[in-house]
Amino acid sequence: MPKNMDEKLQYELTYRDAVDILRAVKESEFCDSLELEFGDMKLSLTRAGAGDDAMRPAIRVAPAAPAEAPHKTSAAAPAPGEPTTPSADDAYAKVMAPMLGTFFVSASPNAPPYVQPGDRVAVGDTVGLIEVMKLFTPVTAGVAGKVVRVLAENGSLVEHGQTLLLIDPT
Repeated sequence: MPKNMDEKLQYELTYRDAVDILRAVKESEFCDSLELEFGDMKLSLTRAGAGDDAMRPAIRVAPAAPAEAPHKTSAAAPAPGEPTTPSADDAYAKVMAPMLGTFFVSASPNAPPYVQPGDRVAVGDTVGLIEVMKLFTPVTAGVAGKVVRVLAENGSLVEHGQTLLLIDPT
C-alpha cells in the first residue's frame, strides 16, 4: 500500500497474468470485452459471439507507442472504389483467423498437418492452430466438406478475419 495516496502503485503484467486474464474472459458467461493498460502496453479483448462456447475471444495486444511497419501479405486488397471481380474461390466456404497471431498447420514441426488439400473435414474439426503469447488456440472448420486450398503459410503471421483455408461444402 502506498504511504500516501498520491503515490501510484507500480505493477508489471507478466505472461502468467495474461494467460489468467485470457482464461477468465474465455470462461466468463458475462464478460464480453475488457481493456487493460499497463505502462506502455494495452491489452484489449473482445469475445466473438458472446455466450457461444465454441467461439474464442478475439485478441489484440498493441503497444501504446508507435507500432512497427506492417508486414507484407501475399494478396493485395483492391483499392477503395476499385471493382472486384468474383473468383472461383468465392464458391467455397472460408475458414477465417479468429485472432491475430502465428498460424501453424500442425501441432509440432514433426507432426503431420491437421489438413491438406483433398482432405474431408467435419464441422468442428481442427484445421490449424494460432499462437499468441505461447497460448495455442485451435482453428476449427465451420462447415463440413473437402479442403480445397490452404492459403496461410505455416508459421506466418495472420490477422483477425484473414482467410486461412477454403472448404468445398458440396
